[in-house]
Amino acid sequence: MNLKDAQPSTLREMIKEGKLTGHTSGMAKGYIQANVVILPSKYAYDFLLFCFRNPKTCPLLDVSEKGSKSFAKYGVDADITTEVAAYRIYHHGKLIETRANVADLFTDDMVSFLIGCSFTFEHALLEADIPIRHIEENHNVPMYVTNIPASPSGQFKGNITVSMRPMTMEQAIKATEITTRFKNVHGTPIHIGNPKAIGITNLSQPDFGEPVTINKNEVPVFWGCGVTPQSVALDAKPDIMITHAPGHMFITDIPDSELSN
Repeated sequence: MNLKDAQPSTLREMIKEGKLTGHTSGMAKGYIQANVVILPSKYAYDFLLFCFRNPKTCPLLDVSEKGSKSFAKYGVDADITTEVAAYRIYHHGKLIETRANVADLFTDDMVSFLIGCSFTFEHALLEADIPIRHIEENHNVPMYVTNIPASPSGQFKGNITVSMRPMTMEQAIKATEITTRFKNVHGTPIHIGNPKAIGITNLSQPDFGEPVTINKNEVPVFWGCGVTPQSVALDAKPDIMITHAPGHMFITDIPDSELSN
C-alpha cells in the first residue's frame, strides 16, 4: 500500500490493529497530522493556557470533552486511546513506558488535546521541490530541546523543542514563504542557521528522532515542535500525562487546505 496516498481512516485502522507501528511522516498526503497530549482535567486549564501562550510550538487544533475519546472536529469517530502508533506515559514527570494502546489508562476524568504538527506542511514543501531529508532517508525527523524558554502557565514551564530540516538558504527562504500559510501547524521557522544560538551543541545527537545528513551547501532550519509538552512535563510533573511518541502522530480526517488558506 502507498501510505502517502492512503486515507486517514485506513491508516488509523492499521494503527489500531498493530499493522502500522512506525513514524507517520510522509503519510496521508493532504491531511492534517496532530501531536497528542492527554491529561487529568485538573491540569486542563493550565495546559490550554500554555498552548495559547506558545502558539509556535503548541498550536492548538482541538480539545476533547472530559472523558471523551473523540473530538468535535478533528476526530469525530476517533478513539484517541488506540489510534496513535506509539504512546508515551509519564508519571510525575518521569517517562515510565512507551506502548501502542492506552485504553486501560484512560478515565472519565481525562481531557485530550490535539496540537498541530509540522508533518502537515511537509507535502507542500515537497511539491515546491524543497527536500525533506528525513523522508529521503526513511526515518523520523530530528528534534532538539533548545535554550528558548516557553511562556509558562501554572506548573507548565520549560524550554521549547524544535524540529530541524536542512536545506539551502534559497530553499529556506522559499520554505518560510510556504509555511506562512500553515500557522496552525507551527507556521514559519523560529530559527535558521547556527544551532548554538538556540542552545543546540551537536546536531548529530538529537534529543528525539534521528540525525539527518546535512550537505555542505545547506543550513539547518528549525521549526517549533509539538514535542515541547514532553520536555515541559519534566518540570510540570503531573500525576499522569499521556502523549504520542515523537514522530507517531494522530492522523486526522481534516484536509490541510483548511489551514493553508
